Amino acid sequence: MGLKVGDELPDFSLKDQNGNLFSSTRLKGKKPMVIYFYPKDETTGCTKEACSFRDSYEDFKAVGAEVIGISSDTEKSHLRFAKKHQLPFILLADTEKKVRRLFRVKNNLLLLPGRETYVINENGKVGMVFNNVNPAPHIRRALKFLKK
Repeated sequence: MGLKVGDELPDFSLKDQNGNLFSSTRLKGKKPMVIYFYPKDETTGCTKEACSFRDSYEDFKAVGAEVIGISSDTEKSHLRFAKKHQLPFILLADTEKKVRRLFRVKNNLLLLPGRETYVINENGKVGMVFNNVNPAPHIRRALKFLKK
């Protein structure tokens, strides 16, 4: 079982698509975050999900939230993915799957890395967890939660 509503966001650090070190402590307790784990850059479902987050990014910013995507792809892969699809948010390279394990994100039935979205509230606590192979509902559910 992964992180649950009410759990504190674990502290972690990973490199982003630009090679900069991102630390969760930089935003934890300061602003809401939408942290979504996805299987792989440039796959159909993951591209659709990332582009949906891109298309709704201003809505997330309007409620003060930062969007962060995490997969086991490299920084270079993330940079190509972000440039190609004009993704304005942070992509983190969890190449050793340390953060995926920290969040206890399970593989789906096809043995691919799971697709899970966590909304972290401004107090640094998990406010919502959503696990679904279909990428479309992740964005709607996260925005709905943040707007209430």
